[in-house]
Amino acid sequence: MKSKFYALLLIAVLVLTACGAKSQSRDFPNLTPSGTMESPSFENDFASGEKSYDGMSPNVSGESGLPPANVVRLVIRNAELSIVVDDPAKVMSTINQMAERMGGYVVSSNLWKSVNYSGIEVPEASISIRVPANLLNQAIDEIKNLTNDRQKDVLSENVSGQDVTKEYTDLNSRLANLEEAEAQLRSIMEEAKKTEDVLNVFNQLTYYREQIEVIKGQIKYYEESAALSAINVSIKAHEAVNPISVAGWKPSVTVSKALQALVNSMQVIVDAVIWIVISVIPVLIIIFLPLYLIFLAIRAAVRRSNKKRLAKKQADTVQPTNPKE
Repeated sequence: MKSKFYALLLIAVLVLTACGAKSQSRDFPNLTPSGTMESPSFENDFASGEKSYDGMSPNVSGESGLPPANVVRLVIRNAELSIVVDDPAKVMSTINQMAERMGGYVVSSNLWKSVNYSGIEVPEASISIRVPANLLNQAIDEIKNLTNDRQKDVLSENVSGQDVTKEYTDLNSRLANLEEAEAQLRSIMEEAKKTEDVLNVFNQLTYYREQIEVIKGQIKYYEESAALSAINVSIKAHEAVNPISVAGWKPSVTVSKALQALVNSMQVIVDAVIWIVISVIPVLIIIFLPLYLIFLAIRAAVRRSNKKRLAKKQADTVQPTNPKE
């Protein structure tokens, strides 16, 4: 009877020892997000729990998780125009109304006055608008139609496009991975028992949430930039561009020619000085410096010879006198 009791007691001790060892072997994972920022890590173990979390490190590698069929091509198209009109203020107001009619909006608008060659103040304006990308060409045509002559009064036109498909796809892949990692951390947080473990998981969640919001902002910027094209328009008055003409004489043209002649003359003078400093002066130094040194040496020798001759002549003219006894 006693032997059976001791056997049962020994089996119970072995079972309890095995359970204790199993409980101590449950470690909390060290979760370190991949990225440029360093996030907090876990250094403590769970004191209790029902699941093992080994190997559950969140996957935020940034690899593309979107199938090729779901890739959306994004191209940001913008335009810049410079036009000449009769009334810049009126044209600026018309462009403002056009943007609102197309479903866009005005980013900025400026109206000021400048002085032309005759001292007369003429108005100038600039306006930046955003219109739907599919209406960009229509908007450009309407702006050109505001001029008197599309061939002469459109000073410049530039339409540019930027393909951001790769950046957009990468951001969506990173967003999907970060959101998956956040979901894993939330499930791990539900299993955490110790206060310190809960705080560590909360720090991890805060880090991932911050990264998610940053990437969402970048994605929103690309989507809005691709959906709405920007148009920057510089508006000038004819008086500020066309030269003044008095009975066939154009003073502004004469002034321009005189200024150009002055620039050409100064260019010739500066070029001559540069050639003299860089090419002529070094050659003159190489040629005349040895000659000048020889001249100095000869002059010094002649002066020494003259001094000796003068001293000898003075010595010959002085006769010694003997005193009378």
